[in-house]
Amino acid sequence: MQVALFPLSQIVLPTGRMALRVFEPRYQRLVKEAGKRPFAMALLNPFVNNDHPDRILPLVTLVQIIDFSQLPDGLLGITVEGLQRLRIIKRWQEDDQLHVAECETQADWPETPYTNADEQLTTALQDVFANNPALSALYPAPAWQSVNWLVQRWLEILTMPVQLKARLISHSDASLAQELLRQWLTEQQEQPVN
Repeated sequence: MQVALFPLSQIVLPTGRMALRVFEPRYQRLVKEAGKRPFAMALLNPFVNNDHPDRILPLVTLVQIIDFSQLPDGLLGITVEGLQRLRIIKRWQEDDQLHVAECETQADWPETPYTNADEQLTTALQDVFANNPALSALYPAPAWQSVNWLVQRWLEILTMPVQLKARLISHSDASLAQELLRQWLTEQQEQPVN
């Protein structure tokens, strides 16, 4: 499958949503051509320069545009939703520097059973949504009882070393990230409040 790439310092994963401002001509073209050639959100590696082959990490997410509007500053605003993880096989740039890749699909994470131990993932994410109305507005029907949904939303919003994020999103299921998130949330709750 050939896809155009929209690289950013954050990623959207399957069932995730992201609002984007589209201002560079190459990405305006990407949006215009989305009906003919699909596009994927890609995660940038901030530790290498623009010409390095590892500048764009190999796991990307095929997306679809679910909403668009003209923003107050006159730019195009789009909202995308993640559909499927893909792995880059080969990548190149077109004349206007738009990144394009040949990709293969990656299996969706199998659904992980939700247990009492996952309540902290839900409660903490509900707090994040309550404090971030723009993020909350992207999800009119949050899947609070789905481990995959919870873990993927946490991986989208948390700041962490890019190598760790890449490892977690590339894993074959949610279990590794689920365990690390549980540990992190427990540590956060145990820290004294100043």
